[in-house]
Amino acid sequence: PLSVLFGLHGKTGVTSVTCHGGYIYSTGRDGCYRQLRLQGQQLEVLRKHRPCKGLQWIEELRFTPDGDLLVLGFHADNFVVWSSRTGENLHCIPCGGGHRSWSYCSSPSAEAFAFVKCGDVMLYRREAEPCEQQVLLASLHGRAIACVRRLGAVGAPGHATLNVFVTGSEDTTACVLTLSERSRAAVPLARLSDHISSVRALALAGPAGPGDEGLSALLFSAGGRAQIECYRLLCGTDPASESAVACQVIHVASHRLDEHWEQKKNRHKLVKMDPETRYMSLSVVPGTSSEQLPTPWKFLAAACSDGSVRVFGLLEAAQKLVLVAESFHHQRCVLKVEAFLHTQAGGERHLLCSAATDGSVAFWDITSPIADATDALHRAEGEMQPLALGTPLLTVMAHSCGVNSLHVRETPEGQYLVASGSDDGSIHVCLLEVALGGDEAAAGTCLRVLERVARPCAHAAHVTGIRVLRPDLLLSASVDQRLTLWRRGPGGLDALSTTFFHVPDLAELDCWEVAEAGGELRYYCVLCGQGLEML
Repeated sequence: PLSVLFGLHGKTGVTSVTCHGGYIYSTGRDGCYRQLRLQGQQLEVLRKHRPCKGLQWIEELRFTPDGDLLVLGFHADNFVVWSSRTGENLHCIPCGGGHRSWSYCSSPSAEAFAFVKCGDVMLYRREAEPCEQQVLLASLHGRAIACVRRLGAVGAPGHATLNVFVTGSEDTTACVLTLSERSRAAVPLARLSDHISSVRALALAGPAGPGDEGLSALLFSAGGRAQIECYRLLCGTDPASESAVACQVIHVASHRLDEHWEQKKNRHKLVKMDPETRYMSLSVVPGTSSEQLPTPWKFLAAACSDGSVRVFGLLEAAQKLVLVAESFHHQRCVLKVEAFLHTQAGGERHLLCSAATDGSVAFWDITSPIADATDALHRAEGEMQPLALGTPLLTVMAHSCGVNSLHVRETPEGQYLVASGSDDGSIHVCLLEVALGGDEAAAGTCLRVLERVARPCAHAAHVTGIRVLRPDLLLSASVDQRLTLWRRGPGGLDALSTTFFHVPDLAELDCWEVAEAGGELRYYCVLCGQGLEML
């Protein structure tokens, strides 16, 4: 053999291998099918798909001429034909379960399923019927959308420029989709189904800018059951597809806090970490592969419901995602994290801002933990014990209760505007100055608050989205379905305009700017909750 993959579908075995469209697909009795490709003469697993809950025994895949993928398998004692396009069972035939000889055949005029039961050959046959059902509006997710990120824009010839977004939902999936301003249609490109609980947070890393092949970026998704997944997304134009855009997903790495527990020797003597820990927010640490720190490792900060702020390291080439540092300073659920980079003549400092349910916003210098972690990872080839993050440089009591939105933006003067929104409808903005001590050994990073502005009743409900668009312009969005622009002046925050949006239970917003032909800037935002809206 030129290439062997052991235990690809676990102990229960592989049931079929299919080649289609330049890819190889394998099915197994672990309830998954996997997409592979040949790199040189080696098999490389791109990603796994879990078609539907309960379908533990997958026997075969059928690619139909109209572009649907049918998954054939056994659910308990029924034979099931499941459609990937509509996400529903087309047939469910009682036959006594797997471990029997069977055959399925479908044509435009009829379908037939034959199987052996108790020594008898049975045949089910069905004539084709006209489809009575019409989908007026396809759903993106089965439940509320918890997070959204804009990947970038793809310009297809003959089409308007399409925005590509990633959404995460309580239905345990993440979806890569295009949203067209002209047709107002959302078209899913790929669905990521590796999570076992809700997807609460997304973060994008790497050059999401248009490359030769289109958009390329690393996507981190995290949520319930202390689970983080990492993918490489490649989006490019494809004239043959419905949206004129195609997305290639490559699964890079995953991490579960409790999966290392089973390998510990004296685990009966230790307190097990809480498997119900949820990741509430993610932020990629910028500038870690710079000239001063030439490392292939990328770092990710996470806010956790068990009261900790954690930092993970990713080595994409080795497909490793490692916990490198943590701190339980907040001692209550951490809701938001935001990492930013401070560059000055004295060098670069990696700073982190975290916010918790008591309304506090803490600022950390994580430069030395990241440098120490990089050294330890290089020495131990990607294995290490988590380091301590230490204590924050500064804590600001910004609100009286939980901080549900947070954004940091650097001003032209090299200072930082930190905006936050809370459960009580209030908005808080502070202006920070970073001073570096002359002695590097003393790790002399000092933060000073130059200015603080609070607007107590900015909204009538939780403020779940906030963005500093410019040093003098803020955007806030709330569960009260109002999107408000604020001008930041010497006297505080003044409301400029309010727009009502249609998405109930707003969970998050993402913003970006587009330079128009005349040189003027346009700001766009996407809102998610019980639906998705772009403004």
